[in-house]
Amino acid sequence: MSAQTTQHPRTTEDDLPRPFVPLKAFFAALIVVLFAGLGMSQSAYAKYAIAQYGEPKYPQGFTHFDYVNPDAPRGGTLTLANPDRRTSFDKFNPFTLRGSAPAGVASLMFETLGIGSGDEPATVYGLLADDIAVSPDGTSVTFHLNPAARFSNGDPVTAQDVKYSFDTLISPQAAPGFKVMLSDVKGVTVLDKSRVRFDFRRVSPDLPLLVAGVPVFSPKWGVGADGKRKPFDALTFEKPIGSGPYLIESYDGGRRITFKRDPNYWGDNLPVRRGTFNFERIAYKLYTDDIVRLEGFKAGEFDAITEYRARSWVRSYVGKRFKSGELVKREFGHHNAAGMQGFIFNTRRPMFQDVRVRHALDLALDFEWLNRQLFYDQYQRIYSYFTNSDLAARGLPTPAELKLLEPLRAKLDPAVFGPMVVQPTTTPPASLRENLRQARELLAQAGWTYRDGALRNAKGEPFVFEFIDDGGSMGPVATAYARNLAKLGITLNFRTSDFALYQKRIETFDFDMISLRFPDSQIPGTELIDRFGSQSANVDGSDNVIGLKDPAVDALVAALVRSHTYEDLVASARSLDRVLSHGYYIVPHWFSSTHRMAYKSYLRFPDTLPLYYTADGWLIAMWWDSRVGKSADRH
Repeated sequence: MSAQTTQHPRTTEDDLPRPFVPLKAFFAALIVVLFAGLGMSQSAYAKYAIAQYGEPKYPQGFTHFDYVNPDAPRGGTLTLANPDRRTSFDKFNPFTLRGSAPAGVASLMFETLGIGSGDEPATVYGLLADDIAVSPDGTSVTFHLNPAARFSNGDPVTAQDVKYSFDTLISPQAAPGFKVMLSDVKGVTVLDKSRVRFDFRRVSPDLPLLVAGVPVFSPKWGVGADGKRKPFDALTFEKPIGSGPYLIESYDGGRRITFKRDPNYWGDNLPVRRGTFNFERIAYKLYTDDIVRLEGFKAGEFDAITEYRARSWVRSYVGKRFKSGELVKREFGHHNAAGMQGFIFNTRRPMFQDVRVRHALDLALDFEWLNRQLFYDQYQRIYSYFTNSDLAARGLPTPAELKLLEPLRAKLDPAVFGPMVVQPTTTPPASLRENLRQARELLAQAGWTYRDGALRNAKGEPFVFEFIDDGGSMGPVATAYARNLAKLGITLNFRTSDFALYQKRIETFDFDMISLRFPDSQIPGTELIDRFGSQSANVDGSDNVIGLKDPAVDALVAALVRSHTYEDLVASARSLDRVLSHGYYIVPHWFSSTHRMAYKSYLRFPDTLPLYYTADGWLIAMWWDSRVGKSADRH
């Protein structure tokens, strides 16, 4: 994949998220970050790339992306720790709902028809495809496959393989999120061995880019010696047959996996691949504890780490190896949209179905105290579902926003037509006390009153809810938040569980509150249907963890998806932002504009950074071992 690839992140002890990866998130994140679409005009169509506005940055015949080193040496082994919440794995198939696949399988072994660049948010270049043709009326897109494209078993990648992959992903055997994401695709037609056409149920500018992100795999994956193919959802440790640059070399009991570069990888000379995936091997060692993980890095057990906790970054990245220069600690700037991260209410729970209750709980979070006492003043408050981008709503609705909101007025809170929500602050003296006073008023209006030592509803039931986390890393934040809630008579119980149970509870919506971050997107699109759409609210494994069923939200998501100009996109995104923010479905957290990374000093990276990238994806795809070709030990 690309350095841009992200997956559903987690929040750790105090702050930024390590990725959380339910199966639905792989495809959503791949599309969101690499292929998310804007409005396209006829002039934007090109055979080698699709650009939403004007021309692609890179001309036909370009040799490599600006942010790679085309002459990077190849070789060496990059050993990493688990980059996300997975502490073990019980299968290799990343596209099914049950179980957990290891890190690296999705990004290193599978490829897509097109790939985005890291320095423009809305262009797709051919990867498996070498020609992309959108029909004049926008109802279909046809891809011509690169004749050099090969699966790891040597078979050519054909149009029939693309159709097989699509049909499998929308079948009941795959994670249900795929079917939701691809619901606007009417069908896939094999025109000949090298050409495949996707037909759409409706005209929408992002659909050609959406289907460019469909991962392709061989129908021989799972076929036994007897010629029979296992059901797709029964594939466990059958090694995938994809077209990506790496193969699984070895694995050890769900605790370690090593990928080896495919010596016959077909794509080395593609301009979108030159200077990327430079390590001969990439290994993941899985740790069950963040503290042990960090100590393992400092002891030399693996080569690089991305730190998501401010406290650890400030206090723990010290010692003789840092002092000697063997280990390097550095922050890298990025331009990623921060999106939304926070405490998410499960509105399927009766206690969270009143917006006044959710608003009250938002008022109880003291971000300034957390930032000062726990985060070393490293963060800013999340203020929008599109934080750190032009799509974030601000001030009063513009005329373009009102054009979208007015037809929905009867379905909307009147506050939506006023100023954008501003998160509470405790900077002024005694402001927390004032915030809690407002919270009490809202709770009283919603029928919750304090008596017999607790906040109770009309039935006399106390306001008690559970916040679940895997491993307890959010403990200090939860403790501080619970302390403020207790002043309102509310009891927050913090519960930890192992990752497998945690993942299962999220995918079946069996929780009161969780801490989660939605995948970043420079250009949002169809993935929002799965995240906020009514149709996905009751689909296990969908991205709609909130449980949203709001016709107004559905209408605004539809408007966003069909935006034909950037101005349309901005208006629809900001309108959606207002409605979601005034719904108080999430208590927003915080964000940073840098990636915090530590690594062994022999690792190198290009002089030019991408604009939009994840730390782990960039490391894997674009760094290299400077010792290659020199006398050095290999591990």
